[in-house]
Amino acid sequence: MKPVALGADHAGFALKEALRQHLEEQGIPYRDFGSYDGSRCDYPDRAVPPCEAVVRGECDFAVLCCGTGVGMSICANKVKGIRACCCSDSFSAEYTRRHNDANVLCMGARVVGPGLACQLLDLFLDAPFEGGRHQDRVEKITALDERR
Repeated sequence: MKPVALGADHAGFALKEALRQHLEEQGIPYRDFGSYDGSRCDYPDRAVPPCEAVVRGECDFAVLCCGTGVGMSICANKVKGIRACCCSDSFSAEYTRRHNDANVLCMGARVVGPGLACQLLDLFLDAPFEGGRHQDRVEKITALDERR
């Protein structure tokens, strides 16, 4: 497995740190793209570098954290080749991988606690893309990228 790219703004910093520690405990490699403390920063600046690492093939997935997860998700989905989802429940975290082949998981530190976030991350990383009829849909999503 290639590293998981991590990114967060100031609001998501503590949650990113909990996820980073969880990855370490699981022996899963990661690359931390910051933020590296709770100093104010803008989520668009923190979303793009981890996503670009995924698109370049340096990382398999990215996990992005901000206050709600929504801002990071919006920014991530502006990067060609990214399929980001904002999740706060286990079903969505698993099935966005199985059906949408999502490559970026976004979570909100003001929405989910560290325990749930670690569970969602595990579900996301462990779920395989099912392909089949879902592949056709992912290809349509990819075609939307090409229209931009």
